[in-house]
Amino acid sequence: MKKRIAGFVILAFVIALAFVYQNFLRPKLQVTVIDGYLGGEKSGLFDDERFTGAMLKNYTISIHYKKAGSIDMVSAPLENMDYLFPSSYTALELYKQKYGSAYKRAEVVFNSPIVLYARKSVSDAFKKQGWARVEDETGYIDLFKLIDAVLADTKWSSIGLDELYGNIYVLSTDPLKSNSGNMFAGLVANMLNGGEVATGESLEINGRDLKRFFSKLGYLESSSADLFSSFLKTGIGAKPVIVGYESQILEFSVEHPADWNYIKDDIVVLYPEPTVWSSHPFIALTDSGNRVIDALLKEEIQALAWETHGFRTGMASGLQEGRVFDVKGVPGQVKKVIQLPNPDTMQRIMEIISN
Repeated sequence: MKKRIAGFVILAFVIALAFVYQNFLRPKLQVTVIDGYLGGEKSGLFDDERFTGAMLKNYTISIHYKKAGSIDMVSAPLENMDYLFPSSYTALELYKQKYGSAYKRAEVVFNSPIVLYARKSVSDAFKKQGWARVEDETGYIDLFKLIDAVLADTKWSSIGLDELYGNIYVLSTDPLKSNSGNMFAGLVANMLNGGEVATGESLEINGRDLKRFFSKLGYLESSSADLFSSFLKTGIGAKPVIVGYESQILEFSVEHPADWNYIKDDIVVLYPEPTVWSSHPFIALTDSGNRVIDALLKEEIQALAWETHGFRTGMASGLQEGRVFDVKGVPGQVKKVIQLPNPDTMQRIMEIISN
C-alpha cells in the first residue's frame, strides 16, 4: 500500500514538474508578428495551416495580412506595415514612382499566367466561331477575334447562345484597383496595337477602343478572388466568361475536391494567345518583412505554393506538369507570352479607362 501511495506521489510530482517546465521554465519562442497587404488570390496559401505552421516552426514568424487589390495597396496607408505582396510587377514600379527606394528588398516569388474562365457552352460557341481551339487538351482563345466581337457589339444570341442576354463581354476586375484587371487592360491594349507591346503613341490611336471595351462591363469587382468565387457560384447568366489567374482553378480543385468534381465538366480554362505572366513580387518594407522573402523562397514553401495553391514557382520543371492537378488542359509550359507595356504606358491606360 505504501509503495502504491509512493508511486502516486512520484507520478504527481513528475506531472507537476512537467507543467512548471512547460509553462514557466521552457524557453519561449520569440515570435515576430509581420503585417502587410496581400492580394486576395494568395489568401488561401497564407491561411494554409501547413504554411502558417512552417512559418512559425522554422522561422518564428506569424504573418498577418489585410486583403487589398494590387494597385490599391500601393496608395494605401503604410504605417506599421512590413510588406506589400501584390500580383504584378507594375505595382512595384508604381510603388517606386511614389516612394522611391523606401523599401528593404523586393523579389518575385510566384508566377501565374492570366487566363479566361468560361462555361462549357460559351467555350463551345467560341470554338464554332473559330475564336477558340484545343491543342493537346489545352484550350486557347484568339484575343484579336474576341476583342473585335466585343467592340462590334456582337450579341450572344448571334453565336448560338440564346440563353444569354445582350452583347458579348469579358468580365475582369477593376483595372484601377486589381491586378488581374489591370494586366488584362494591358493585354487588350497590346492586341489593339496589332499584337505589339502598347506605347503612348499607340494609345493615341487605340485609346478610344480601349475605353469602349471596358466601359461595357459596368460594376467591376476589386478582388480577383471575389470575382472568381462569384463566377463559380452565380452561373452562366451572370458571368459567362471572366479573367483570372491560372492558379485560382488549380487551388480550388485541391482545396474543394468534392465541389470541383461537381462542376469541373462545365468549367473551361482558355489561355489567351498571347497571354501575360502575373509575377508576384514580395515588397519588404522592413527588416521583418525581409525575413519573409527568405522563407517564401525555401523549397518546402515553393513546393506547397505549386502543388496545393497552383502558383508556378522556381521549382524544378517536373513539378510544373499540369497532371499534378485534376484540371483538364493545364500545360506544362506556357509558351505564347507577351510583355506588358512599361509602367508609364500602364499609367496612361488606367487614365484612359477612368476618364
